[in-house]
Amino acid sequence: MNTNNSNQDLLINPQQTQISQPDPYSHLPHPVQPGPSPSPHTQTRRPRGFAATAAAAAAAASADSTPAVSSPSASGKGKREREKEKERTKLRERHRRAITSRMLAGLRQYGDFPLPARADMNDVLAALAREAGWTVEADGTTFRQSPPPSHTGSFGVRPVESPLLKNCAVKECQPSVLRIDESLSPGSLDSMVISERENSRNEKYTSASPINSVIECLDADQLIQDVHSGMHQNDFTENSRVPVYVMLANGFINNCCQLIDPQGVRQELSHMKSLDVDGVVVECWWGVVEAWSPQKYVWSGYRELFNIIQEFKLKLQVLMAFHEYGGNDSGDVLISLPQWVLEIGKDNQDIFFTDREGRRNTECLSWGIDKERVLKGRTGIEVYFDFMRSFRTEFNDLFTEGLITAIEIGLGPSGELKYPSFSERLGWRYPGIGEFQCYDKYSQQNLRKAAKLRGHSFWAKGPDNAGQYNSRPHETGFFCERGDYDSYFGRFFLHWYSQSLIDHADNVLSLASFAFEDTKIIVKVPAVYWWYRTASHAAELTAGYYNPINQDGYSPVFEVLKKHSVIVKFVCSGLHVSGFENDEALVDPEGLSWQVLNSAWDRGLTVAGVNMLACYDRDGYRRVVEMAKPRNDPDHHRFSFFVYQQPSALSHGTICFPELDYFIKCMHGGITGDLVS
Repeated sequence: MNTNNSNQDLLINPQQTQISQPDPYSHLPHPVQPGPSPSPHTQTRRPRGFAATAAAAAAAASADSTPAVSSPSASGKGKREREKEKERTKLRERHRRAITSRMLAGLRQYGDFPLPARADMNDVLAALAREAGWTVEADGTTFRQSPPPSHTGSFGVRPVESPLLKNCAVKECQPSVLRIDESLSPGSLDSMVISERENSRNEKYTSASPINSVIECLDADQLIQDVHSGMHQNDFTENSRVPVYVMLANGFINNCCQLIDPQGVRQELSHMKSLDVDGVVVECWWGVVEAWSPQKYVWSGYRELFNIIQEFKLKLQVLMAFHEYGGNDSGDVLISLPQWVLEIGKDNQDIFFTDREGRRNTECLSWGIDKERVLKGRTGIEVYFDFMRSFRTEFNDLFTEGLITAIEIGLGPSGELKYPSFSERLGWRYPGIGEFQCYDKYSQQNLRKAAKLRGHSFWAKGPDNAGQYNSRPHETGFFCERGDYDSYFGRFFLHWYSQSLIDHADNVLSLASFAFEDTKIIVKVPAVYWWYRTASHAAELTAGYYNPINQDGYSPVFEVLKKHSVIVKFVCSGLHVSGFENDEALVDPEGLSWQVLNSAWDRGLTVAGVNMLACYDRDGYRRVVEMAKPRNDPDHHRFSFFVYQQPSALSHGTICFPELDYFIKCMHGGITGDLVS
């Protein structure tokens, strides 16, 4: 048969299945055509590359010429099978990622491997190869610069230099090793190893073990001394002291900025002094100081409070609290935003964060008004700056004397840099994913500008399939596996949403640095650890951190914080998840902590810690201590300080003093062993 003719026939009739000319894709399966069903024992492979293109074209032509006929019951059954297989694949992938995460964490913590935050197996192989003396270039090219030195083992592994081996005679401890010529091919190497094994099967092992020879070389006193030396390298000793501050409970200053219980304050500070704390943290409330009229600041209550703290010679950190306080853990204390701001909010509710249903959240002002003159002629950031500047002027003497050592800037609900996406007042309960808070008119204006600048004006909206406050990721079309969060629109929206958070921090910190020049500034970063082991990290996305499995959501935030030289105060959960099987919320507090802390340290940021309000047992305290002073860290990272916050005053007796005292001593390095039960 003529080759050209056969090719023409093939192009004219794509349904042709029998041709005499050899098909260049004959080793691949053809598209399924209407006709007899294939044998159930026949397993076909999915075409790839050019073969897949040809198969798709043939299938399209076939569909145009002959309509496909399929059984509804067969297609339904096949769809169910595919869904089941998809779920099994998800579970396998989730289990694989959990194992990989723990392997990487072990290599980083105990092997001093400088693996990046989003390391994969290629990074691990490269690190192991470099540790063995090989050179690994960026494109993956791997080679050895020169032959291995004579003292290395047969596979180029460097010997472990331990003080236990210093006085050991090398000739007594050297094992018999297989010498390998590096010029040999892999096949030759395999045959050589097999031959060596065959030759060694009949040998009698009459010589002493090299390990036993090493032990025999050691002096007993030297061994004991080295063991004690290794123990002291891992304890919580004086050379890694972490100062501890205690947050003063709310309720000592009323809504008229008056100190209502000076004796109770002195009693509270006496308890702190007995625990040997380094200082105290006081929340300075915007809703108390500037409560009734714009730019009318009343500081009298805080002046009395700071004078009492000065009597006890404790250091002082002050939080500029631009959020409201009140809820399940606040008791009878309720501190709202200033009354004049709430009056503005009655006529213009868009100054508050708003969810998709139009419900307003009055915890703090929307970041959409940071540059909108809607607060009696001032913008949001101007209001914050005037408050900070008034504080700096009022307490200039305490800054000069060194009593006030740092200022924390509240950047969101609970003073944390996040959106108010988890509002219990609006119905959220753990472990719900929360809701996006960007539906006030000012935020929507910014979203429309961003969409227009991108060239897709129809993207100027929030996702309509992101669920409710208490939804689970898999229940939504946006956060589920391969959901819309990773679509073109999803990536655009999430980037804009997180960038609004970053811009807010940048704008406020720029003015804070000006108001508190030469004073350390602190920013509190939340720990949104639930749903961390899903692909979308849904709770982090609604909180404003664009940190799905294929993105690093903390690096751009920390770049801005580094720009302003702030101290990152990370919320330490103190939680530990021993098994993942029954974990409904797929939490990973340890994985989140590792990512956040290392991302901050890698950028040269100073890091501090603060506990959640829930009281800890001794195991929880131990995990916090180990987070504050990581063991085996080659760079000797540690927290610059730690803040212990309490749900009530120490004098109320709800705190377990022995546990707290033990925790503080461990942070100070006064205990030379692990926290034990």
